[in-house]
Amino acid sequence: MTDRYPFSAVVGHDELRLALTLCAIAPAVGGVLVRGEKGTAKSTAARALAPLLPARPDGARARLVELPIGATEDRVVGSLDLHRALGEGAVDFTPGLLADADGGILYVDEVNLLSDHLVDVLLDAAAMGRVTVERDGISRAYPARFVLVGTMNPEEGELRPQLLDRFGLAVDVHASRDVDVRVEVMRRRLAFESDPAAFAAEYADADADLARRITDARDRLPRVALPDAELRRIAAVCAAFDVDGMRADLVIARAALAHAAWRGAAEVTEADVRVAAELALPHRKRRDPFDEPGLDDTELDRAFDDARADDDPEPEPDPDPDGPGGGDAPEPPLSGPDSAGSQEQQPEPAAGGAPLSTARHRTVGKLTVPGTGTGGATGRRSKTRSDRGGVVRAAPAGTGSGLHLAATLRAAAPEQAARGRAAGPLRLAPSDLRSPVREATEGNLVVFVVDLSGSMAARERLALVGEAAVSLLRDAYQRRDKVAVIGFRGAEATLLVPPTRSVDVAVARLSRARTGGRTPLAEGLIETRKLLRREDLRPDARRPLVVLLTDGRATAGRDPLPRALAAAAGLHADARACVVVDCETSMVRLGLAAKVAAALGATMLPLDGLSPTDLARAA
Repeated sequence: MTDRYPFSAVVGHDELRLALTLCAIAPAVGGVLVRGEKGTAKSTAARALAPLLPARPDGARARLVELPIGATEDRVVGSLDLHRALGEGAVDFTPGLLADADGGILYVDEVNLLSDHLVDVLLDAAAMGRVTVERDGISRAYPARFVLVGTMNPEEGELRPQLLDRFGLAVDVHASRDVDVRVEVMRRRLAFESDPAAFAAEYADADADLARRITDARDRLPRVALPDAELRRIAAVCAAFDVDGMRADLVIARAALAHAAWRGAAEVTEADVRVAAELALPHRKRRDPFDEPGLDDTELDRAFDDARADDDPEPEPDPDPDGPGGGDAPEPPLSGPDSAGSQEQQPEPAAGGAPLSTARHRTVGKLTVPGTGTGGATGRRSKTRSDRGGVVRAAPAGTGSGLHLAATLRAAAPEQAARGRAAGPLRLAPSDLRSPVREATEGNLVVFVVDLSGSMAARERLALVGEAAVSLLRDAYQRRDKVAVIGFRGAEATLLVPPTRSVDVAVARLSRARTGGRTPLAEGLIETRKLLRREDLRPDARRPLVVLLTDGRATAGRDPLPRALAAAAGLHADARACVVVDCETSMVRLGLAAKVAAALGATMLPLDGLSPTDLARAA
């Protein structure tokens, strides 16, 4: 095909081309995730691989099938055959994109922006190698074994951990800073755009040679041996990097076998394992979205050195078993500081004198914005209407997008006799048509409103909300939330952290916040209302969730408590979702926070026993 850039013409990106080649040789490796800045040929390289794939077992040519991030679930897994259902009244099934990808490549551009309901479908298909559809009176299953290739720009958010782990290999690509390389990239791309057919012909022999080598390596793969020594090396390296589960071990083993087959070797060596580990571990090692990507070569060298040391022969036993260190060692006591299976060592007392083990934290469920949004920012916190979400019900045509076939047929069926139908196609009327109503999840704006009046208690509240805000921001790559912080003290309220997803901004601004003075609770709520109204005007506005940390006291300004309750009622009138964290700690409790929560129409949580982790998890 002349409209596809030749694989052999891709300049640089040797690691990416190798990862794609290994997956073409051994699809069981699990596919490739390609991460990098825009304009680095991620999509070009992925699309160029398809013509090099060996034919499927049935002789058909392997295909590259693109999965649009806005695809519906019906398009991905399959649906009723609309033509036959409406024309003949027959219930027949048309498989979706996953069936088309069987034996080939399923390519997802911007895979990190894929809707959650489609991610769930991909996870099931990748795990089972087949798709099962059970709905609308249909029960069908079909094979769907494919090489999953996804490209993404990390600046736009990370993947769900479950999907990230499903990619066998991961490669980070960057534009070269070498002038000669950049010149050659431009030269080849311009030549391709000028005359695609001539450019493809120039690299046809090189691509044909690559295709032949991939086919030969795939045929050789079942005969490649994987010695026990290399299996132990793989296990030791994975253990050294503390990866979760066993998928990394299996991926490295399969990729090492594929690399040995690619070299034409009969047996896997340490060099093959090293190459496989460099491709399989980077995305499994990372625990924090803000950590630097990639794999530290020094750390990998150390893991391989330790694995070699484990393979060294054991030292000769002491010839005198009863000498020093010999004989049977006494069994450890059932209790005591050295007992492995005895009572746990008691924790040191905390600053207040109580053992750390007695500190209790509340288990708080995740808070969501009630109701259903109308297609806000993609995320993972609250429900929203979406053309891309899963179908939750059917409604009269015009209230949703597309056609809900099963509901349409159910609506038309009782009317067939009255419409004079005895046989043949169904007789439909406009009133029969039904549309699917879909729901997805959205990201929200979480606004912390913090009482900074007083001294020690205010600092503790600020520390709590600061840690919670940073935890939320670190989780924002997954849920795609924004966080803002408003503090109130003295006579005014201040926007400490404007709506952001940047941890650096949040930490820097919170570190400069001051505490002490009187309590202008009304000003804090008024400033919150102003902020939310400004945010409503943004084209990418998110539904907000307000988290107010207060003891309910209001001591600044004229009629401070009535003004605060009136400001709270204003937020309630704006239909803002709110949570109040009751910070009252005095022996005689006034219950003022409960009054503020009632005026806000808010859920209330006590601060006592609520850790930053609990607060972040709830919000």
